[in-house]
Amino acid sequence: MSLVLPLSTWQAEAVTPPPDINTADAADGKLDARVLKIAGVVVLGAIMSILDITVVTVAIPKFQSEFETTYAIAAWTMTGYTLALATVIPLTGWAADRFGTKRLYMAALVFFVLGSVLCSTAWNIESLIAFRVIQGLGGGMLMPLGMTIMTHAAGPRRIGRVMAVLGVPMLLGPILGPILGGWLIDDFSWHWIFLINLPIGMVALSLAWVIFPADRPEPSESFDFVGMLLASPGLALFLFGVSSIPEAGTVTAKRVLIPGIIGLALMVAFVFHAMRTRHPLIDLRLFQNKSLRYAVLTMTLFAMAFFGSSLLLPSYLQQVRGESTLMAGLLIAPQGLGAMLTMPIAGRLVDRMGPGKIVMVGIGLLSLGMAFLTQVTAETSYPALLTALFVTGLGMGCTMMPTMTAAIQTLTHAQVARGSTLMNIINQTAGSIGTAVISVVLTNLLANRVLAGPAIASQFSPELAATIPPEAISTGLDQAAQAFAHTFVVALVLLLLTLIPAFFLPRTKPPAPAEGAEKPIMAH
Repeated sequence: MSLVLPLSTWQAEAVTPPPDINTADAADGKLDARVLKIAGVVVLGAIMSILDITVVTVAIPKFQSEFETTYAIAAWTMTGYTLALATVIPLTGWAADRFGTKRLYMAALVFFVLGSVLCSTAWNIESLIAFRVIQGLGGGMLMPLGMTIMTHAAGPRRIGRVMAVLGVPMLLGPILGPILGGWLIDDFSWHWIFLINLPIGMVALSLAWVIFPADRPEPSESFDFVGMLLASPGLALFLFGVSSIPEAGTVTAKRVLIPGIIGLALMVAFVFHAMRTRHPLIDLRLFQNKSLRYAVLTMTLFAMAFFGSSLLLPSYLQQVRGESTLMAGLLIAPQGLGAMLTMPIAGRLVDRMGPGKIVMVGIGLLSLGMAFLTQVTAETSYPALLTALFVTGLGMGCTMMPTMTAAIQTLTHAQVARGSTLMNIINQTAGSIGTAVISVVLTNLLANRVLAGPAIASQFSPELAATIPPEAISTGLDQAAQAFAHTFVVALVLLLLTLIPAFFLPRTKPPAPAEGAEKPIMAH
């Protein structure tokens, strides 16, 4: 089936830009000062949202000791936040159309900052988990809304460049999270990993009020209440089941199967409902767009591989090499540096020649770096490891946001909010699945190596290390490193599979609509 849009529709929404778009700069592809200011506000909000995921990961052991609870319960500070994100993301597209992106973005910031302040006042683990859910309700809307606001501001010819800007927080989050979290917890207290969001959030809120263009009220579509009852709990239950796999150790556990099956059934029911509803909560008809369809497949496999493997290296550096949380974060920094080099270049090239070739190069570089990681040992040299991470970063900068661009580039002005929502749902779901799969593979491989567990434990306990023969520790660390290396193989296979849908991404610049022409411009 083809998605055919008459030129008059495109001209109304893209050729004649809204007042906040600088048409001269849009024509030559440069990002004008106004767009860059909008991008700065969006990046500020996105950094807070993404940082809070990685910072809390570092803080889980502290929550265990502070609230005298188990790791499994403390980990709910992560799971609760993720499930709140999953619940609210499907609503974002409709809410943006109904209330306006500026108002909704500011409301999301308020929720996020309020949740952050409440988290800092938590008196037990249950209250902390509840406040993290409030925080997640705001955080879940920040990224899709940010994508929508920036895409509308920049116009269809500069999407690659604005996506490159929006990729900055996705890069900085995993790098700065462990560094910032380790510093705040060690030198201050765990409360500050949440309180730090208060001044940043107030600045972002003030800037959004001043800089974002005013919302233009439009007649809203009817709210898909049935879709909400199917999609939001369905996605949340499915992700809960998936997130429970590492703790349960098997996909056959009741805690995994029951919510997972119910969630999957609700999502399947939503698909049938959405295809029969005029204004569904999540517009699945966007899949009629060929570029978006292949971008979704590419993003799914990429997110599973990249975000799933992202947990491996910090764990390897801490558990096998005995590095501190802060040092592990610093050692991973070359990956972010590599991505920061290629992301702006990739953004410009995507606007000129389409995303297909850029993404293929990116996946190739990612695969090259990941192939090295499949060979890590307990004594792999740090210069070689840092070089591999730098190459991986170069590939990441050419892959993630250009794939997002491929999805958004051919959508109309009115479809962008729904398209951004769809891509963020895919990103969140695939990342959660990848993390669960990688965690289970690593856990099982470590369990099969009898000396790995005691050797890893000895890295954190000098008393235990004194009771284990040095040769046993050395052998155990070798076994543990082998488990990590074999787990990286899973991520490498997923990356290589990503090449298949990436091959079908657009390899030419999207055609500019010629004024006066009456033919459709997006027949896929």
